[in-house]
Amino acid sequence: MDLTISSCNNFFKIKGILNRHSLEVFQNEFKNIFEKVNNLTISIQDIESMDRYGVNALAALHNEAVKKNKSFSIIGLGCKDLYNHFKSENRM
Repeated sequence: MDLTISSCNNFFKIKGILNRHSLEVFQNEFKNIFEKVNNLTISIQDIESMDRYGVNALAALHNEAVKKNKSFSIIGLGCKDLYNHFKSENRM
């Protein structure tokens, strides 16, 4: 399944596979997003799978939000690798 992103205001739903092949779609959708919004919520409930490129893309959004003092939330039961990434980052 391809990656689809739908949105309503500052809430985005990602559905499908987030990997290096679909990364461009993701990056185009969220390019300069924090220039437009102060808070962003992304639902990963419908992510079927995510590789390290997808995890890194979400981590980069998180880092951008922190740098620009914006609110960023990831909701939904999703990829275990993503949660492990953020858990390990918090322990440092």
